[in-house]
Amino acid sequence: MKETKWEREIICCIAPTSAGRDKLHRARSHVWRRQPDAISGMGRGRKWGGLGYVSLSGVFPPSSCTMVPPSSEPPQSPVSLLFPPASHPAPASVAPPRQASRDVARGPREGAAGAWLVAKGRSFRERSGGSDAGVPAVATRQMSHFSCEDEALLQSMLRQLLQSVKEKITGAPSVECAEEILLHLEETDENFHNYEFVKYLRQYICSTLGSVIEEETEKCTSAQNQGEGSGYDTLVQHVTKKTQESKEYREMMHSLKNVMMVVVESLINKFEEDQMRNKEMHRKTKKEQHSAYYTDNCSDSDSSFNQSYTFMNQEQLQLLVERLDPAQPKEVRQEAMQTLCSAPPSDVLNCESWSNLRKHLTMSLSDPDSTFSDRILRFYAKTFSSSPLNMTREVYTSLAKHLELYFLSGENCVPTISDGIDITNPEIIRLLKKVRLLNEYQREVPSFWIRHPEKYMEEIVESTLLLLSVKRDQRHLVSPKLLDPVYFLALLDIKAVWFKKWMHANYSRTVVLRLLEKKYKSLINASVQQCVYYFESCESAVDATSRVNVLPQQYRSNNQKTFYSGQELQYIYFVHSLCLLGRLLIYKQGRNLFPVQLENRKDFISLTDLLVLFIRFIYCSPTCPKITLTVHTGNYSPAILVTEVLQILCDRTECATECLYSNTVIDALLHPIHNLLNGTEIYINCPETSLIHIADILARIAAVEDGLSLVLYGGNMSSAKKDSLTAGHTIVQFTKKLLDENVSVLSGTEMLPALKGAFIFVCRQMYGTCEGLQVLTPYGLHKSIADAWKKASSLSERIPTPVPGADSISSGNQESQNIMVWEETLLDDLLNFAATPKGLLLLQNTGALNECVTFMFSRFSKKRQVSGCERFSYGVMVTQMAATSPGAVALQRSGFIKALITELWAVLECGRDDLRVTHPSSTPVDPIDRSCQKNALQLPVQDDLNHQILQSFLALVNLLSYPAIYELIGDQEIPNKPEYSLREVPTNVIDVIDRLIILNSEAKIHSLFNYEQSHIFGLRLLSVLCCDLDTLLLLESQYKVSQVLLNAQKENVIETSEGPGNFIIDGISVETNHILVRINLTGGPAERILPQRVLNKGTDPYPWPMFSSYPLPRCYLSEAPKKADFRQDSDLNKLLASLKNPEKQPVWIENCRRQFCKIMKAKPDVISGTTDDANVKNESLSSVQQLGIKMTVRYGKYLNLLKDGAENDLCLVLMHCDKFLKQQQTSVQSSLRCLQEGYAGYDWFASSVFLIMSGEREKTLTFLQQFSSLLISAFLWLRRLHVSVHLPIDTAESGIHPIYFCSAHYIEMLLKAELPLVFSAFHMSGFTPSQICQQWLSQCFWNYLDWSEICHYIATCIFLGPDYQIYMSISVFKHLQQDILQHTQTQDLQVFLKEEALHRFRVSDYLEYMESLEATYRPVLLRDMRNIRMQST
Repeated sequence: MKETKWEREIICCIAPTSAGRDKLHRARSHVWRRQPDAISGMGRGRKWGGLGYVSLSGVFPPSSCTMVPPSSEPPQSPVSLLFPPASHPAPASVAPPRQASRDVARGPREGAAGAWLVAKGRSFRERSGGSDAGVPAVATRQMSHFSCEDEALLQSMLRQLLQSVKEKITGAPSVECAEEILLHLEETDENFHNYEFVKYLRQYICSTLGSVIEEETEKCTSAQNQGEGSGYDTLVQHVTKKTQESKEYREMMHSLKNVMMVVVESLINKFEEDQMRNKEMHRKTKKEQHSAYYTDNCSDSDSSFNQSYTFMNQEQLQLLVERLDPAQPKEVRQEAMQTLCSAPPSDVLNCESWSNLRKHLTMSLSDPDSTFSDRILRFYAKTFSSSPLNMTREVYTSLAKHLELYFLSGENCVPTISDGIDITNPEIIRLLKKVRLLNEYQREVPSFWIRHPEKYMEEIVESTLLLLSVKRDQRHLVSPKLLDPVYFLALLDIKAVWFKKWMHANYSRTVVLRLLEKKYKSLINASVQQCVYYFESCESAVDATSRVNVLPQQYRSNNQKTFYSGQELQYIYFVHSLCLLGRLLIYKQGRNLFPVQLENRKDFISLTDLLVLFIRFIYCSPTCPKITLTVHTGNYSPAILVTEVLQILCDRTECATECLYSNTVIDALLHPIHNLLNGTEIYINCPETSLIHIADILARIAAVEDGLSLVLYGGNMSSAKKDSLTAGHTIVQFTKKLLDENVSVLSGTEMLPALKGAFIFVCRQMYGTCEGLQVLTPYGLHKSIADAWKKASSLSERIPTPVPGADSISSGNQESQNIMVWEETLLDDLLNFAATPKGLLLLQNTGALNECVTFMFSRFSKKRQVSGCERFSYGVMVTQMAATSPGAVALQRSGFIKALITELWAVLECGRDDLRVTHPSSTPVDPIDRSCQKNALQLPVQDDLNHQILQSFLALVNLLSYPAIYELIGDQEIPNKPEYSLREVPTNVIDVIDRLIILNSEAKIHSLFNYEQSHIFGLRLLSVLCCDLDTLLLLESQYKVSQVLLNAQKENVIETSEGPGNFIIDGISVETNHILVRINLTGGPAERILPQRVLNKGTDPYPWPMFSSYPLPRCYLSEAPKKADFRQDSDLNKLLASLKNPEKQPVWIENCRRQFCKIMKAKPDVISGTTDDANVKNESLSSVQQLGIKMTVRYGKYLNLLKDGAENDLCLVLMHCDKFLKQQQTSVQSSLRCLQEGYAGYDWFASSVFLIMSGEREKTLTFLQQFSSLLISAFLWLRRLHVSVHLPIDTAESGIHPIYFCSAHYIEMLLKAELPLVFSAFHMSGFTPSQICQQWLSQCFWNYLDWSEICHYIATCIFLGPDYQIYMSISVFKHLQQDILQHTQTQDLQVFLKEEALHRFRVSDYLEYMESLEATYRPVLLRDMRNIRMQST
């Protein structure tokens, strides 16, 4: 709520200090509600002479109230402290009286301000009657003391004020507007309170009214002390009212009016004399200026702003219009024009005779006297610079109309195209000045025409389009074609910047396009015609050497030219047309203008035809020198201009879809490539440069989903099933030939590396996606790039070490730098294979994985972007690598993991220095809200520190998949040092576990600055890691994490005299309790109950019981599921009968599928795993396997599937499986830990089959032995293909399982096609679907689905085919779509997918959806799943 002006004045007197004002401000609000009108009217001033009112807020500014100097003198009144008495000397900045008198004698030069002062002074005299009647005697006596020095001083102050606001008044279209500007001067002028005139008024008013305000304030204050007042509002209201009603206030106002009348009258008397003197001086100045040769820059009107204006009334303006009539003598017109130039444009344009004056000026522009026309142009330029659009539009349209008549008239000497343009010709100079002034206004007017009615803008646009559409009728002329106005405009604005600005905003673009469509489509036709003409000229210039002749169109803006030939003018017009059409194609309404029909042509030019024409300019343009590819300013080569247009279209999805995503356009881009592949002779100048431009456009097209589909499949996905060669095949073939240097035309050129890199980058947009890699894999591009990298690497190794002081620009050094850049480029290209699971396998097989990861880490450390077409960082690639053993080892060797953990420790333990000083961390006493993550793990990011901790947490979650965990910590003990230094920073995963998770000693606890925060971070990380059952078994077998946590809970009990008491409930104990329940219970969403991590309100904030020893409290166990009913219905009997009668295999298989689908859709609960018991002896296994067996048996007993002794049977089953599968393993040489011994994880599929068979060992082994011969066993039973002889040796040695490089790869491919929002969410989060799917599938959805759904998943894959494993995963993502999108926003997608079970997911609900996926994708998926033994080729 704003204070009124009078309120602020009273505040300054009542409370001179800021503390006092603050106290008063707290009691003011209800006055506005009670009496808003009374308060709002208090601050209104009165009109004083010609100055209007000066608000008292300017007299008592708030800033002056705080400047109270300390003094030892007796206390003074608030007013005397704040404002010195009137007798004090004036500030030093005010001129002495005599000097002020001399200033007044010189005369004011305020221009518009002076004229306004005259007008307002006269009106004041009329109102006051020119006498002092009615003025009190006191006021008269005060006037008698007003000396000449005082008058001169006030004149000086007033002149300073007017001079300061001169620019604001100058732009005012009328006297009323100027008055309005001064009325609001305090609001718009930050220097208002620094003007000497304002300071004088403040001092005068304070000395007059200060005692009144002080007296009334004391009265109100004493009344309030006696309890009679009602606070601040009554005080302000009362003092304000009393002051305005006082005699002193009335006397002050009368006195000020009279004083200001004397001052203003004096200024008025001197004004006319000063204006006459100034007019004479200006006349002399004008003569001196016009005596010089005026060459250019007629639109520069800077000097006009330094001149005074001559203000004229309507009669004077009417006389001026009559004198400017072309029928008047030359001298009369010149003198009138000079007077017109010194008049304010706003007055001239507002006069009643403006229409006649405009006609006279338009006719006078054709005056043969260049001086006269230049003055008109100068007046136009001044008008454009200082007048609003409603006035300047008329000037602009008159100038455009003049040019239109000029070109249509047969009397003017318009040059022909064949003659060219000589810009030293005076007539051409005059014409170019007019066109330039027009063009400058065209480029400036879009910045402000939106503030005016649309009709004004439409007049400007239509007059411009009408001018540019002028075509002189030459049917009866034998002479060559005359130059049209568009040629001159193109000469001054070759890239059509005016049109670009007009098309930028929808406000003007709509009008331009509507007029082009309805009236001026000929302008578009002419532009297209010019492009066609230029292309035909290029084609006709091909000579016997198959090169395009050099036309003189290599126009460059930095050349000082005085003559432009016809060919150069045609080229300039071509560039203008190209830029205009390129801007037009950006917008849908502009594209709707096509097709167009050209002169002398029957066929229409469609939008696609125009784009093909543009593309042909790239490789049909004139010869260009083989220089570096940097685009310099002023480079107008057609290839560069067309490339810029196409780049803009590529970057706009809608434009690219309508313009570029067609086979015709792609074929035009590939035309020279087809010729080079076929060995056909080509007619291309600078083939390297042209091909690089083409590669840039192709890369931009392939970087977008629709464009990639067009490149890969020709816009038809069904073509992927055929062997047709699409654009993608052509590009990869050409790229391989470039890498092999098997293109004779391009061999040996210096730009060959750049050309190779450009086309590899196009391929990179394809093989960086799953569907693109599927198309490119047969060509072995990864091997060609790897060979090129090895060659470049061997060359770079021979580069000598730089010697200090040596010449750094020698040819040898330049060549060495080029080799190193080429090597890094190839490494970057190889690195991008890691964007997909199958691509990562190909990268691993090249042997360059470690080098690529090292290169990635170097770029990551420098925070460089992945590439020009990538919007995200290396997060996806790091997550892909971390999902495999070789990728994790490469990340470890490169230093990436060390850097990540070091950064984590810095933000977790050190934090920011300024944060610790200003906001010291407090010891948390409550569990952390939202998953006990007070310090940023899942809370909305509140500051940079929390955001950094969150990012570090998510980066560790992405990194620590089970393959990575096993390689990084397998068979390694934690340090458990007796003492830890505070400066000791963790550098690896073992250190993180030791310092943040397993805090089993006082030394570890004391080594942490932020124990609670850091330990909770570690526990949250442990909770996520343990969701992977293989990781849980590894951590439990090596570090006994469950026992460590139980011991921690024991120490968290309050000891009392009666014995152990209650548990201390805090963030650490709540998180520990959650983890203990999670790792001890196995089951799906309906089979186990996990405690929450948040506190409830009320007396029982945490109702979940804590414990420090097993078994778990019963409240965490769900009700055991009931055994299935064995009474089989007819459908199940039919299924079993069909399984027993495999007479005709195709029919039998189809019958089985049909019966299975029928049962799954109608009665899914009928299918479950139950058989008789079996009992065998137990044999020793590894600790991981033993823990897995215990977990399986515990889960089986909970499901009522196993009985006592089942643990021994399961041990024998696993031992038999080991013996059976080792017979099919091959020996490999690898440093990977996962390949040193047996299968690294637990056999979850064999355990699932054991539960399905209700613990019968023989049935389980028989099933597994027969099952191993099926293709589905390679993807359901992960242990089946561990280092298997059925895989290629390089695939077996890679340590990457087919479930990752095949199943997970196609899961990502289908996810992108079927659920693009989910795929984008993964990409934005830096997480990959392949990693979470690998975790789900490797443990057969244990802990994510209930047991019945796990059985359905296994049965579905066995009965319906291995590709249903992929469809199952897509169905899960479809089920979770909304949750995935939500958790992407909250930045905890990884945590959600790993920790949360798949609630309410039923396989039977999505069986129809899976069948639809099968109909679309089965041919491709089954083909590649059968060919996994050939994946590396």
